[in-house]
Amino acid sequence: MTYPNTDETIQLIKELVSIPSPSGNTNEVITFVEKILTKAKVDTYRNRKGGLIATIPGKDNQKHRMLTAHVDTLGAIVKEVKSNGRLKLDLIGGFKYNSIEGEYCQIETTAGKMYTGTILMHQQSVHVYKDAGKAERNQDNMEVRIDEKVKNADEIRALGIEVGDFVSFDPRVQVTANGFIKSRHLDDKASVGILLQLIKKIKEENIELPYTTHFLISNNEEIGYGGNSNITPETVEYLAVDMGAMGDGQSTDEYTVSICVKDASGPYHYAFRKKLTQLAEKHEIGYKLDIYPYYGSDASAAIRSGHDIVHGLIGPGIDSSHAFERTHKDSIDNTTKLIYHYLQSEMVE
Repeated sequence: MTYPNTDETIQLIKELVSIPSPSGNTNEVITFVEKILTKAKVDTYRNRKGGLIATIPGKDNQKHRMLTAHVDTLGAIVKEVKSNGRLKLDLIGGFKYNSIEGEYCQIETTAGKMYTGTILMHQQSVHVYKDAGKAERNQDNMEVRIDEKVKNADEIRALGIEVGDFVSFDPRVQVTANGFIKSRHLDDKASVGILLQLIKKIKEENIELPYTTHFLISNNEEIGYGGNSNITPETVEYLAVDMGAMGDGQSTDEYTVSICVKDASGPYHYAFRKKLTQLAEKHEIGYKLDIYPYYGSDASAAIRSGHDIVHGLIGPGIDSSHAFERTHKDSIDNTTKLIYHYLQSEMVE
């Protein structure tokens, strides 16, 4: 038995995280994914929200499965063109301003022009501002310094920059010799890379799946509703593949696949969770069970929207989620293996 090559998956993840795609501006990365799936001869279509659905017919077409991972990321949008020649931001997604202080960024205008900048405190210079270290990192104090000769709002607007323009963060992706990948946006492009590699393997090796299986590459998860539509009436099992959150009191680590027991939405389907752990144990796959206290997934969004499905959540363990993220190739590998065996297993009874 061979699994998708983990090093190749990591290279694909590097490409994915390097494509700017804050929630609300995801067409470029969806097109990138679409081309990969078209090359693999997989049928796809886009929903009206801009997400992508790929389908692989299975032996049983009366019961369906759906797996989802999301390509949208945290980001920001221009809230105000400031009189000092800088930009005020409004955040997209659930994170804190302190996690982007000093970050390089890119501003995309409505006309498609790109400008670079840096996200800084207004009171950044310790040689001028006594409270530089103590001032609150918030919308009023943080701003974008644009890499252009601009001194006022009129000069900014002359560039074509305006309220509503999207701002994306430099991923700063690196892969270390000992197997770590660190980058912004591993949530959830690590999982997207895993699913794409598995789909390619299934097609290349003509693996017949027991059930017709849909793969939703959603594009609004970070704002809460990426995967709550386009679920076929035949869908029984719905598995969100997203990051496993790490921190004090958590068992999730960077080397295993994290299987979620419960998040802020409540417990995940008990029989489904047990089945996933049994598959991991049967195939000697490293896993951890965990609860994510401040977390919601596309699966919980689907449940909230009223779908009658069996829902689950797994993913690679990601350190410093929604900030300076990192995982290890072992976690990518274990997540890949669990999904590989899940796709070929019988449904929960």
